[in-house]
Amino acid sequence: MLSAAIRRFAGLPTAAKLLLILTALLLPIGVALSLIAASGIRDANDMLRDRSANEARAAARGMEGLIARNALALRIAAAGAIPAQGSNACDAALKALATAPAITRSFALRDGEGQVLCATDGFVPRENLPLVAPGDIRSWIDPDAEQVDIRVGVIGGMATASVSGDDLKTAALDATSGIRSLQLVDGQNTLDLIGPAATDGRQRFVALPIINGALTARIGFPVTRITTADKLVLLLPVLMWVLAALVAWVLVTRLLIRPLKRLQSAVSGYSPGEELQLPRKLGPSTEIQELRDAFERAVARVDESEREMTGALDGQRRLVREVHHRVKNNLQVVASLLNIHGRSAETTDARNAYAGIGRRVGALSVVHRNHFAEMEENRGIAVRPLLAELAAELRAGAPDPARKLRIDLELESVNTTQDVAVAVAFLVTEIVEFAMLNRPEDPVEISLRRTSELTARLTLSSPVLVPEAADEPEKMQFERIIAGLAKQLRSTLERKLGRYSVDLPVFPAP
Repeated sequence: MLSAAIRRFAGLPTAAKLLLILTALLLPIGVALSLIAASGIRDANDMLRDRSANEARAAARGMEGLIARNALALRIAAAGAIPAQGSNACDAALKALATAPAITRSFALRDGEGQVLCATDGFVPRENLPLVAPGDIRSWIDPDAEQVDIRVGVIGGMATASVSGDDLKTAALDATSGIRSLQLVDGQNTLDLIGPAATDGRQRFVALPIINGALTARIGFPVTRITTADKLVLLLPVLMWVLAALVAWVLVTRLLIRPLKRLQSAVSGYSPGEELQLPRKLGPSTEIQELRDAFERAVARVDESEREMTGALDGQRRLVREVHHRVKNNLQVVASLLNIHGRSAETTDARNAYAGIGRRVGALSVVHRNHFAEMEENRGIAVRPLLAELAAELRAGAPDPARKLRIDLELESVNTTQDVAVAVAFLVTEIVEFAMLNRPEDPVEISLRRTSELTARLTLSSPVLVPEAADEPEKMQFERIIAGLAKQLRSTLERKLGRYSVDLPVFPAP
């Protein structure tokens, strides 16, 4: 599994490899910074929640303090006024409250049975219940008047007063300004002081009991949510990580990969002998520009070396061509000398010997001439024109009784080396000469067919070719010669009645 992943990674483009490597290197840093940012936001939210709770307690203490001051002042005033037992009780209580700041002046006094003794102007006495024992305090919500009623017990009676919702609201807001909604609940009634309370989850509520649990202050604060800016702060490390990887990838792609690809494309399109056209603008990278200059110098040296080698090769080719030309001319001179000596020989055997030697020298001359013709293409010697010319030379140089010898050719186009061509020329010369000297009236058939990519079969057919051993010295010498020539071809001579075959090594078809 690991090796397969490594192979897939190795097959990626360089830009993709670089992007993956940068991503892997920068990812831990981005994750760590993201975790730090998320932790900071959580701590900030916790601080905001704690601040909301503290503000709620401050608002509750402010309202509770206002109610408690009114209750204490009312208790003191009522304790001194109720013993008067009459309408003068309220006047006495008002005189006692005159020196107390920010205390309600609207109240009613009752006896121990709950009967109203007196009430100040503007205060409407309500039901007698609940009865409050001396030293006790009761409070409840008056939803119609939008106020909180408090009743304190003193010796001989009770005092009832009201604290308006506006005063309670002011006391809460004096303690804190972050309140979005404020309600007082006594179990049956609800008094909205600030509001209304949101029900869509946009507020966080804190419920605190006041006045010994008689009332519950339900205070709402705005819910602190992660804003877009907070999200950006949270994602900023990740965005920086992605941006750093992308910027590095873009820079490397533009400054390194793209110029190298342009340089590669120019070098790939270069052909020897043409002028190398490398792009001149490859970006600000000095190293790539130096690489381009190095390519130009290397190609210039290669072109110069190739021109020198081409010149040397042309000289060598001309030299070899001259050598083959001189060898061919020398062989023709030798053949002419043999022909001259053969015509002046006194015996028939001597003339036949000179003629046989001349035919072999002529066969070798044909090979050199064909090799000289095929040198320019450097594909070896073409066997088909070689055998055609050799057959014409043999018919032209045949003795008088064999001048009518017919040589039938069925040849395919194959090419071979000079050594093989020499052996083939001698093999054909030996067989054709043996046929023209022994049975000139019968035709000789020469066939050449490709049998594979690297081999071809040469077949010579004539009634004179009998594979059985004979006692004649001439026949025995003929068999030894063609067997030796077959060995030079590194092939086995296949002998059948009227037909000899041998396999030749040839070049692949173009």
